[in-house]
Amino acid sequence: MLILSRRTGESLMVGEDVVVTVLDVKGDHVRLGVTAPPATAVHREEVYRKVKAGPAARFRPPKQRGLDARLHR
Repeated sequence: MLILSRRTGESLMVGEDVVVTVLDVKGDHVRLGVTAPPATAVHREEVYRKVKAGPAARFRPPKQRGLDARLHR
């Protein structure tokens, strides 16, 4: 893992066409801006995991999701 320090207004490049900019820092919250080509999907990690899980995982009742976790240990 690459660890970087950036200040508000500073950016980092991911590849040649993705720019991540620190917009604001307040306490333990950091606002980031991402500039990427339209063909590049950008998601928060928790949203990405739901997208990858597919529609079936999103529509199971919470009780069922807990049961699945216990069965797959």
